Amino acid sequence: MNKMHDVIVIGGGYAGMAAALQLLRARRRVLVIDAGMRRNRFARHTHGFLGRDGIPSNQIVVESREQLAMYPDLVWVDDEAVSVSGVRDNFEVSLRRGQIHPGRRILFATGVRDTLPAIEGIEARWGRSVFHCPYCHGYELDQGPIGVLGSSPMSAHQAELLTEWGTITFLPNDATALNDTKRDALQASGVTIENTAIERLEGEANVRLVDGRLLSFVGLFVSTTVSPVSDAPVRAGCELEETPLGTMLRTDATQQTTIPGIYACGDVTDMPHSVSLAIGSGAMAGAQVHFSLVWPDA
Repeated sequence: MNKMHDVIVIGGGYAGMAAALQLLRARRRVLVIDAGMRRNRFARHTHGFLGRDGIPSNQIVVESREQLAMYPDLVWVDDEAVSVSGVRDNFEVSLRRGQIHPGRRILFATGVRDTLPAIEGIEARWGRSVFHCPYCHGYELDQGPIGVLGSSPMSAHQAELLTEWGTITFLPNDATALNDTKRDALQASGVTIENTAIERLEGEANVRLVDGRLLSFVGLFVSTTVSPVSDAPVRAGCELEETPLGTMLRTDATQQTTIPGIYACGDVTDMPHSVSLAIGSGAMAGAQVHFSLVWPDA
């Protein structure tokens, strides 16, 4: 049996590493288990993160992991956590490769997956010329023509917001219903509405319509629906909740899930989503987990 860790952080992305840093600096024994499925792995650069704006996305991850490795109380395992069992102060985490690790607290920072609309060519362009966050990717489009692809009730809101970043064409694509009030609001904001269905995406950010026309854009945006990457939290008994962005883990004000001693942070619990917000969520979760170790009866 492996030694008991104070905290097992499941997920070594931005939120998980930020949480681990707080705990390591409190001289706690921390195990990070990472399956290597960072959500923004498709993006070339990270934007909107103060002090790190515009750098390659993977650079933050590499440098952060190097910094964490300087702390002697860190154990890092590249593997997937498949199950969590036990109770507070006596959990066990089972890994895909068969190892079992005990821990007093569990922190899920496993992130979410994006469900994209069924449009030919969208997956190949995801994170490259098809985006979801204007604060992360809008500025670089230099106020050019931007297409917003309908996918959910959030799409019309996204199209209206994006008028701050360029000239917007909204393509509902039979996936977003517009009543007269919303249609009038979009048009009043300067949004062009193209009702013809999409056949496929071409080139860098071009949209081929079913009537044969080709619309050219500098970038495309889509409102994705998210769900937890890992099912380990649910199988451990943690409850989910539905949000405007999709399904996430339910947590309280201390970032504890519905299971005592199991916490969660980052994209899997919070919205909206960005690197800087995930790091903030992780840092706070790390402190909250530490508080629970110092004052277990609070």
